[in-house]
Amino acid sequence: MLELRFIRENLELVKEKMAFRGMATDKLDAFAEIDTERRRLLTESEVLRNRRKIVSQEIAVLKKAGNDAEDIMAEMRQAGERIKELEATLALAEAKLNDIVMEIPNLCHDATPLGKDDSDNPELRTWGTPTSFSFTPKAHFELGTDLDIIDFERAAKLSGARFAILKGFASRLERALINFMLDLHTQRHGYTEVLPPFLVNTETMTATGQLPKFADDLFKTSVSDRDLWLIPTAEVPVTNIHRNETLAEKELPIKYCAYTPCFRSEAGSHGKDTRGLIRQHQFDKVELVKFTTPENSDAELESLLADAEEVLQLLELPYRIVVLCSGDLGFSAARTYDIEVWMPAQDKYREISSCSNFLDFQARRGGIRYRPREGKKSLLVHTLNGSGLAVGRTLAAIMENYQQEDGSIKIPSILEPYFINRF
Repeated sequence: MLELRFIRENLELVKEKMAFRGMATDKLDAFAEIDTERRRLLTESEVLRNRRKIVSQEIAVLKKAGNDAEDIMAEMRQAGERIKELEATLALAEAKLNDIVMEIPNLCHDATPLGKDDSDNPELRTWGTPTSFSFTPKAHFELGTDLDIIDFERAAKLSGARFAILKGFASRLERALINFMLDLHTQRHGYTEVLPPFLVNTETMTATGQLPKFADDLFKTSVSDRDLWLIPTAEVPVTNIHRNETLAEKELPIKYCAYTPCFRSEAGSHGKDTRGLIRQHQFDKVELVKFTTPENSDAELESLLADAEEVLQLLELPYRIVVLCSGDLGFSAARTYDIEVWMPAQDKYREISSCSNFLDFQARRGGIRYRPREGKKSLLVHTLNGSGLAVGRTLAAIMENYQQEDGSIKIPSILEPYFINRF
């Protein structure tokens, strides 16, 4: 979230940045009004508290001298009642203010291009040549059905629409991709692998920006008086590993990678990608998360992007990089690159990873700080994350790009060691 003082002192800038995202700014008018009232209440409360403190000493002196202090004591009782009233009103004002602040997105980075939606995202570069065939390529869901390696119908019987059962070759390929990605990121890119919980509490979801704004996109469980949320991405638990901690600067950057299943209700995506593995309620992903200093966060974003790109390069899958414009930027992100892999059956590139810099937005929500080497006052870290990669979409891309005319699917050479039968 943004700092309260920053919003107050830069209200027009925040409005401008929200407008860049295509968001209404009327709540900021309410912010100014409530914030002014809140500060007035605080001032009145502090004046009364100070007055009560001084008068308490006067009362003690009067009593010690044997003088009547009843009038002053009556005044202080009235002051005490007024302080209680102010505290109650102040609590309401602060709750309203917090609700507004929690729904204000991160400010767009100066390098983020302006635009309304994904059609305004500029292409940064491409890698590889889109795969061509001497025959008409099939979509991955057609291949999956023909080869009996993906079963959507029985998955629907178990759980409903937008679930899949992977069988045989597809399940082995999914597992191989997970191991390959984790090996690459830990052994070559220097990330520490973690395996976090897949259910998290409300505070954890709030720190990374999923709550309160995106509650409808999440799956929630309730047992007795305890609420837990299924994670939409490993970014959520992994970023929260250091919530309410102060790290040493010498520890930074901290780099984690994690495999997790991810769960999303896909609210608002009705009619989009209803067939296949592109938009499922449950999917696997390998996530990359970084904690760094403000001075290094831009450079760390570039290296994060390169780490994710190498997965596709080693798999020899054509892709392109686009820069998200202001209108397509995620709520918590200040700057984002999307990696889009080539999907022959659709004759287009599709998103397979988003690599984002959140600056100190998540760290302020989560209380994640670091202490500079010089021993100065602690500062907020910058957090970054990116998919390295979305496993199901990578599986779909391999099926489409590596399909053969006879309907079979070739294994990318980098994955062959993961298919060696050791038993």
